[in-house]
Amino acid sequence: MKQPGFFDVEERLARLSGLGDQLEAFSRTVDFEVFRPDLKKALAYSDGSKGGRPPFDLVLMFKILVIQTLNNLSDERTEYLINDRLSFMRFLGLGLSDRVPDAKTVWLFRERLTQTGAIERLFDRFDATLRKAGYLPMSGQILDATLVAAPKQRNTNAEKADLRAGRIPEEWQDKPAKLSHKDRHARWTLKFTKAKRQDDGSMPATDLAIPFFGYKSHVSIDRKYRLIRKWKATDAAASDGARLREGLLDKTNTASSVWADTAYRSKANEDFMDKEGFVSKVHRKKPNLKPMPRHAQRSNAGKSVIRSRVEHVFADQKSQMGLFIRAVGITRATMTIGLANIVYNMRRFLFLERMNASA
Repeated sequence: MKQPGFFDVEERLARLSGLGDQLEAFSRTVDFEVFRPDLKKALAYSDGSKGGRPPFDLVLMFKILVIQTLNNLSDERTEYLINDRLSFMRFLGLGLSDRVPDAKTVWLFRERLTQTGAIERLFDRFDATLRKAGYLPMSGQILDATLVAAPKQRNTNAEKADLRAGRIPEEWQDKPAKLSHKDRHARWTLKFTKAKRQDDGSMPATDLAIPFFGYKSHVSIDRKYRLIRKWKATDAAASDGARLREGLLDKTNTASSVWADTAYRSKANEDFMDKEGFVSKVHRKKPNLKPMPRHAQRSNAGKSVIRSRVEHVFADQKSQMGLFIRAVGITRATMTIGLANIVYNMRRFLFLERMNASA
């Protein structure tokens, strides 16, 4: 077997480009250097005057988090695949002989960003890049939320009661190792799905209610470009509608209309939107024990055509990225969801740029 040479590697990379390397498209379209000031501020590494091995480049480490998010990878799997895949190495600017960050280094980098709350600033930084490129929030906005699964916890009823009350169960307090592996912020809820027609052709009288454990991702996208403009992470049991009044509405949108499903329909939300200058396009609820008026049905149907666009966001994050909360706690869950939102906007940015180039 002949030894691989420089031109062999270049030929293989050229073939990857021809097959459509998404990471190469990221490198061409997204200026990752715009994140450097926020990364530097959040991490505050020393100048190296005290010696020791120099840290890896901040932008390189952030790009590793992008790879993780795109492919739903653990830290250990990320380390392996960076060493294994030429496309990953090219995206990171690494050669075959260069040192690759190990799993622990990746974990520490993400943890420092998490604890400093940097994800909101990083999201805003890329949003500013999108606006500078001409993708302003336009034509109104659409709100929705989706459940994001986390590893299920096996707790006793007493422990669950303590967690719901915001207390640490007494048996955990003197066991720091156990406490560090217990997610005290994720919650159980019921996920309702439409009942499916049975084999005999009949329809069940009620929809299905499936227990679900984890967190919830709330987003607001602009209608024109379908880019995420505002977002929030909560536990799975949190109300969708109440989040509307907690910073999910984007006042910089060029239009005032707000679309959302019936979970967001409440007097408090309608009053809030009216006071803030927004026009409600929120679905109307069916009257209790009464048929839905025909004019309300027609109105809801028209709104659904627009509101359904937000489902593309969650479908992309779950089917393409495999969004899942691997870490413990709301702070780390927020980091995971925030990264998924940044990466979704990057993927959407690539799509929009291709569409403009072919127009």
